[in-house]
Amino acid sequence: MNLEQRIIKSKLPHAADGSRLDKYLAKRFTYHSLDKWREIIADGQILLNNEQITEATILHTNDLMAYMPVGLEEPAVDFEYSIAYEDENLLVINKGGNLPCHPSGPFFKHTLWHHISKTHGKIYLINRLDRETSGLLIAARNSETAGKFAKQTAIMEKEYRALVFGDFDKAIDADGYLIKDSASVVRKKRRFVFADKLPDDNEKTVNVRTLFEPVWSKNGLSLVKAILKTGRLHQIRASLFSLGFPVVGDKLYGPDDRIYLKIRENKITEEDWKNLVMPRQALHSYSLSFTHPLTQEKLTFTTELPDDFKK
Repeated sequence: MNLEQRIIKSKLPHAADGSRLDKYLAKRFTYHSLDKWREIIADGQILLNNEQITEATILHTNDLMAYMPVGLEEPAVDFEYSIAYEDENLLVINKGGNLPCHPSGPFFKHTLWHHISKTHGKIYLINRLDRETSGLLIAARNSETAGKFAKQTAIMEKEYRALVFGDFDKAIDADGYLIKDSASVVRKKRRFVFADKLPDDNEKTVNVRTLFEPVWSKNGLSLVKAILKTGRLHQIRASLFSLGFPVVGDKLYGPDDRIYLKIRENKITEEDWKNLVMPRQALHSYSLSFTHPLTQEKLTFTTELPDDFKK
């Protein structure tokens, strides 16, 4: 990926078939208005199958779209991170809780990937964290190391800390499935069910297992240890929410998932922020253990809880 000129490429899904280009973009990528997308198209920043098009162009399944944004104002982030370990082949990084790992949506230069690649050469992120999740992650410094890491990610040992609402007072082996949360107003939200509670008619399921242990509880909040046995999208957050212990500061898996939609629509209130307790989701990648793919040395790294957890 070019560090200076971002090119976002995608193959259009079946859902785009028959849609007008401008209306499809405005509905799919809501960080720009319909009028703004029309300006971008007119400026030649969108190509379809390597050709210039107009806002009224009709899309088809499997069309190849390329977006080359110019002057895109990226949301503010905190470039808060440190290098916990470094050699000629890999980095172990401890990042803060308001920094995307890799380019996505409106973020490109305001990412950990871009910032470190500018100083250390192009990196390849081995495990990624949500923008609001702090803590440890690994980056390979060349494609060969990244390829060798791919063979061991399943056996990498990962331990997290989560600050949750409620009195979490006993260990739980959350072995089951993530399924669609049909009760939520947010389509992409999922919920956890134990294996013996899986609905017979559920079609889309993902097997997950997380070992949860209490660390401390105080004033209606608990610090929870989470040991991953699988690595799935939203695994910890969805599991804790479904167990009755939503993560503090979580807009999607917190006590009120309508906040997630309010943020997207810029309608969040002071009362909403107060109910979240923290401005970001209180999830921290606390410990990583893995085998160095070249030296075969077993490496273990642990980091302290960030200051916002301690407060």
